[in-house]
Amino acid sequence: MTDTADRVNGLLLGLAAGDKIGGPLHMALCLAESLQYRQNFDRADIQARYLAWWQAGGFDTGPTAAKIFTLAKNGSPWEESVEQVDRLLGGYTAGCNPAHRAAPLAMAHFLPDAHLAAHAEAEARLTHKHPLAGDVAAAVVLLCRALIRGVAWDEACLTAAQGRHPETRDALKRHNADTIDPGGYAPEVFRAALHFLDGFETFSEALHHSVDFAGPSNYCPVLVGSIGGARWGTAVIAPEDYRHHEALMPQLRKLSEALARDWEATTS
Repeated sequence: MTDTADRVNGLLLGLAAGDKIGGPLHMALCLAESLQYRQNFDRADIQARYLAWWQAGGFDTGPTAAKIFTLAKNGSPWEESVEQVDRLLGGYTAGCNPAHRAAPLAMAHFLPDAHLAAHAEAEARLTHKHPLAGDVAAAVVLLCRALIRGVAWDEACLTAAQGRHPETRDALKRHNADTIDPGGYAPEVFRAALHFLDGFETFSEALHHSVDFAGPSNYCPVLVGSIGGARWGTAVIAPEDYRHHEALMPQLRKLSEALARDWEATTS
């Protein structure tokens, strides 16, 4: 396996390590599966996979997506559901769920770099109308794509900041521990994740300190896991860190390896 393919494989494995509850990983696998089988960004197919997962007992999506999935399950048109939930929540739909689940877009070699931000924003709008939800998701995807390509950390962060909203760009700056917050607002989750990724030299240190910081809501460790996996690859991710998702490992590895093959073909 090439170093590039190892970083592709590291993304979902790291996400599994960071996701201590389960919803983000399940949704990321739905997205990865759609990308692999459709070989394109197919909004309708992704939407259908999310809803099928929810109808089969999906969980841990955050309140915004949960309300939309419930409405859609009961027959409400999807776009109307998104609008309705945004009104119900007073426009407070800038949560981190899209950033948690969108990272597999970076793994899809057939999606050009120039289109990634737009795809991430469109994917986020499946559930979260607030533009910051999609903007942070776009930054996560761009950061992971740069890291997969072997771009150095600081340069990758600069790449991810290009064209983003001020709140997202600010999250990409270095911050002290007293400026980070454990809540679920997407820019703050991103800021906290980057604090741990920037402040520690190993995947294990970054992940374990982020888990201690995040508490039971477990917001920033999911991003620490996916971004860290794209940065350092699979070898640094300890099996005990993802053992709680053992039942999902065959599906995860199959999808990761399938998406990595395109990268191996162009870097071997």
